[in-house]
Amino acid sequence: MAPPRGSGGRVKKPSRPFFAGFIQGINSYKDLKKLFVDPEYASLAAGVLLALELVINVIVINKVRYTEIDWIAYMQEVEGVKNGTYDYAQLKGDTGPLVYPGGFVWIYLLLYTITSQGKNVLLAQYIFCALYLINLALVFRILVRTRKLPPYLYALLSLTSYRIHSIFVLRLFNDPVAVLFLYAAINMFLDEYWSLGSLMFSIAVSIKMNILLYSPVLLIAYIAILGYKHTVVQLMICGLFQLLVAVPFLMENPVNYIIGAFNLGRVFMFKWTVNFRFVPEEIFVSKYFHISLLALHILILACTAPYAYRFLKAYAKIRNLDIPHSAQLLVLPLFLCNFVGVMCARSLHYQFYVWYYHTLPYLAWCTEYSTVVRLLILGIIEMCWNTYPSTVYSSAGLHCCHLVLFYGVVSTLVKNCNTSLLTFKQK
Repeated sequence: MAPPRGSGGRVKKPSRPFFAGFIQGINSYKDLKKLFVDPEYASLAAGVLLALELVINVIVINKVRYTEIDWIAYMQEVEGVKNGTYDYAQLKGDTGPLVYPGGFVWIYLLLYTITSQGKNVLLAQYIFCALYLINLALVFRILVRTRKLPPYLYALLSLTSYRIHSIFVLRLFNDPVAVLFLYAAINMFLDEYWSLGSLMFSIAVSIKMNILLYSPVLLIAYIAILGYKHTVVQLMICGLFQLLVAVPFLMENPVNYIIGAFNLGRVFMFKWTVNFRFVPEEIFVSKYFHISLLALHILILACTAPYAYRFLKAYAKIRNLDIPHSAQLLVLPLFLCNFVGVMCARSLHYQFYVWYYHTLPYLAWCTEYSTVVRLLILGIIEMCWNTYPSTVYSSAGLHCCHLVLFYGVVSTLVKNCNTSLLTFKQK
């Protein structure tokens, strides 16, 4: 198997005129309808929506009140590093101790400097506006490559969620920064820049650990597509970057850094949970509840791993060929792996919505449900995430939608593994 291509080794595919053929052939309502329903014209929708989103985000920043939640705490945490404190146990803010890896520290220390020690919140909001647009462009690029979603769904994805806009430009959380690098990594993988993609993935993990939800299938992808030798190389890239961003903290107190930045047993506050409001608080905080969810997560991954491997092996055979829809063989296993992690999460807070929001339409369209049912699932999920505070009904509804969506996607996964993966396309 050929090694992963470097920045100079990519073979460019001949470009085809975009939209020219459509303009020449437009002569009826049926042709015009293609602009909204034919995935081949999704690029046009993506471009228009990005321009529209710039205007919308500027309006939101100037017309909707900014709400302080974690920004000041972030600034307090990185200010300690600026002042020479590298012991993670000593780095704290108003909301508690620093609980994110080293990459978070350096990125937010940069923001601390640019925004006058975090005091220029308006500038920070415009920076996050830029991050929102970059993130959306990266997501659109992935979805366009799959040629699966109709253009009108791109509009629903970008325009209809107040919660996602809020997470970016009204809250300034670190979650969207992490997922931005994750989507950059997936774009690099699709473009055959695997080493650069691994670096982007490791940067994302260094900002927030939730990105590790993708890691089981990413490891399978390395093995299935690159082989064991190059898998070792990719793992070294990921690991070395984690060491690089952690050097001063590891030198000061490695135990405190590992415990603080990678604490898998951290207990979240019950009052903020979106997904388990229907569970009594004493069960919610129980370690047995945590272990049970972790065991369920591992079991589901183990059961779906063989199917993911077959998808990825098929992708390995055709990834350098200009075959429509081939990107789906890589994208679906990755998105499903993350979705399983979210579905089995001990607690979801409102900002965690961005962990999987942009993958939901694609997953819904990977089911064989009718369009009405797909849209209903997405609508109920959106409603559940916008119910504040969460209720027994909203959290139960969220789990129901997760289960229905999971069943639909896995059914498609199994069915296509039992037929021809090269014809994998939802009609």
